[in-house]
Amino acid sequence: VQLQASGGGLVQPGGSLRLSCVASGFSLDYFTMGWFRQAPGKAREGVSCIDKSDGSTYYADSVKGRFTISRDNAKNTVYLQMNSLEPEDTAVYYCAADFTLTAQAMGTYPEGNMDVWGQGTLVTVSS
Repeated sequence: VQLQASGGGLVQPGGSLRLSCVASGFSLDYFTMGWFRQAPGKAREGVSCIDKSDGSTYYADSVKGRFTISRDNAKNTVYLQMNSLEPEDTAVYYCAADFTLTAQAMGTYPEGNMDVWGQGTLVTVSS
């Protein structure tokens, strides 16, 4: 059972990146999925989550209108499209899966004990 995140990198302010998180060993169909981030010296933050049942979404206020989460269950993959990136978005981004939580609950409690965590992918926004 594993989540593999990718797509991070160095981008200039105002640029875009798309993160991907591929699941192996289990089907994403039955899990609420989320993206989280942690910047140096800061607590983990819930960025965006998407519900397994109805596709409802959660976004942190700081990313609303700039980031979009989506899922492709056929590819067992969840994505995070990040546009208009700002230096404040610099962090290690993690994906996670949970069987029972809603998207709202998952995003609101980023320190929760999610069922599966992926390794991080570093996003650096700098000129």
